[in-house]
Amino acid sequence: MNAMEMIFILVEPQVAENIGAAARAINTMGFEQLRVVNSDLHKQDKARWVAHGSWDILESVQRFDDLGAAVADCDLVVGTTAKKRGDYRDLHTPETLKTVIDQKSDIVDRVALVFGREDKGLSNQQLECCDLLTSIPLANPYPSLNLSQAVMLYAYALSGLQGEPRQLRPSQNQQGQFHKLKQRVAELMELEGYDQKSKLWGWAQQRMASLNSEDVHFLHTVCSALERRRS
Repeated sequence: MNAMEMIFILVEPQVAENIGAAARAINTMGFEQLRVVNSDLHKQDKARWVAHGSWDILESVQRFDDLGAAVADCDLVVGTTAKKRGDYRDLHTPETLKTVIDQKSDIVDRVALVFGREDKGLSNQQLECCDLLTSIPLANPYPSLNLSQAVMLYAYALSGLQGEPRQLRPSQNQQGQFHKLKQRVAELMELEGYDQKSKLWGWAQQRMASLNSEDVHFLHTVCSALERRRS
């Protein structure tokens, strides 16, 4: 029995009440895991006051020093952003994001949804840690959504993804295969002289994140053939 885990990550939140409201938001939509990066505001009374009925989530918040550490155990990392800022990757709406994630439901164990600071969002360096980017279409670009409001919208849009454990036949139990594919492709590209700042690596990262389960299985076969040829 396997079930996909959805983890909400707040990077350097500046307002304690927003953390409490985020805990309450994900709780109402059936999610349980909240992590924070480089902040201890979730320990303040202000956060607890807002997290009405969701104190268990607030008390179990995991704290990390940097985003890399916070997503180290995640197979698929999704970064939220208000605009493209010159990034080459596509921006998924919450609705299309749910479809993309659901297509990998049998090859992904843990998905991270990352939110940036209230005042400036995620930095370009932090966005580079993400496999996919997502943005909420707004009728008016300013004022932007409050952090906890954004968390609520995504929690609503993605509700149902973390449902009942899935019964998979042993031959089809491929949990974690997407994470393994990323590692294999990175190793092969490094052997060919491409680093993670190259355009080809950027293109590969974007395309891999949009693959469905069958595509991932096929690329594992291709990687195996390439690895045998190099050995």
